[in-house]
Amino acid sequence: FNDFYIHIVDHCCWLKNAWPVKAQAVGARQYRSDAEGRLFVDQNFDNYSVEYTFADGTKFFMDGRSMTGCHDIYASYLHGTKGYAIASKSGDCGQPSSTYKGLSANRDNLLWESKVAPDERDPYTNEWNDLTSAIRNDKPYNEVVRGAQASLVSSMGRMAAHSGQEITYDQILNSTVEYSPGSDKLTMDSPPPLRSDADGKYPIPMPGLIGDLEYRV
Repeated sequence: FNDFYIHIVDHCCWLKNAWPVKAQAVGARQYRSDAEGRLFVDQNFDNYSVEYTFADGTKFFMDGRSMTGCHDIYASYLHGTKGYAIASKSGDCGQPSSTYKGLSANRDNLLWESKVAPDERDPYTNEWNDLTSAIRNDKPYNEVVRGAQASLVSSMGRMAAHSGQEITYDQILNSTVEYSPGSDKLTMDSPPPLRSDADGKYPIPMPGLIGDLEYRV
C-alpha cells in the first residue's frame, strides 16, 4: 500500500496544503494465487478505495489496485465548481499539469498547461539538486517531518480499509500498535516476527471482525 500510493497521497495533500483529519475506506482480495496456482503470500488487499476528509470538509478520494492484466493508470485529478484539472498525468509527477473549463479534458476546454524547462523536468533530479545545493552552500534541507506525515496519512487510509473503521489523524498518530514487536532485538538467528500457517498463508485483514488491528498475528 504505502510503497506506491504514498506518492499520490503526498502530492495531493501538498496541493491542498493540508493533511486529512480522518479516513474511511474499503478494500478486497480477489485472488489468493496466480493463474498458475502459485500462492500469493502478501497481506495487503488487491484494491483499495479511501475517502480522506480535510478539516474544512474537502474530500480526497484515493483509488488503487495491484492486479496484473488490468487497466493501468497512475494519475491524479481535481474536480471543482469552476472546472477540472490534471495534477499528474502519469506517475508521481507526470507532466504537464493542466486545467480545463467544464469536466472534459480536451484541447478545446484547455485553460492552462504547465511549462517546465527541459533541465527541470525530472522531479527526482530536482530533489537531488536541492539536496546537493544545500550541502555545498551549508544550508538547511530537511524533509523528515513531511515524509513522516505523508507516511502517517497513508497508514491512516490503509488502517481504515483493513479495520473497517473510520480512523482519525490523531488516532493513527498516537497508535500503540507494533507491526513488528521486538524488532529492536532481532538477530540473524531469531524466528521471523510473522509466521505462516500450515498451508503457507499469512494473516490477512478482516474488516469488521478485527477492528482494533489490521490483522491478528
